[in-house]
Amino acid sequence: MDQDEETADAHQPGDFPELQAIARFVAGLEAVAWFGAVGEKLTADEAAAARAYLDALGFPDAGIGQVIDWDEAGDAAQNPELNSDWWEAEEQARMALIAEAEARLTGPELLSALDHVAQEAARIAGAAAVDSAARFGCEDEALVRAAAGAAAQACHQAALVLAAGAEPDHPFALKFRLYESGRWPLGVAGGTFNLF
Repeated sequence: MDQDEETADAHQPGDFPELQAIARFVAGLEAVAWFGAVGEKLTADEAAAARAYLDALGFPDAGIGQVIDWDEAGDAAQNPELNSDWWEAEEQARMALIAEAEARLTGPELLSALDHVAQEAARIAGAAAVDSAARFGCEDEALVRAAAGAAAQACHQAALVLAAGAEPDHPFALKFRLYESGRWPLGVAGGTFNLF
């Protein structure tokens, strides 16, 4: 048996459940209702999902604000009062997931998987953002790119949850459920979590 065969035998497909989970995640991105519910009234389930995300991230006192159109979404996304504590909490959660993922996967494996997620998310969510904005008559290309970028970032975060073997109630898993519902979470500004 040569070295290549030994390497192949050493790594069976079932040896990498995290990578398998990420591959399934990417395969399901086409089925997500990207931006499909923006502008519609929040459902009780969506409000509950938003509350669960805020609670899990450490913001139980934040309110939930509904954004009604792409123009208002642009204002909310550029709000100078975006909560730095919220951003820092997400960043700390991201770094903790990276550390755990790196303990489970090699650097090249993790980077390759996350790169694939980024490429597919940008392609799929980007096209959906363009379509959704067009339905509203929004021609703000920078805003559409921001929406697509936020969706791609949420995919990256959700993939890190899988790579780290984290629980399904991790804040990033809960946040991704809002995207699956067709929403665009715009972040916490002041004491309000804005959701389009």
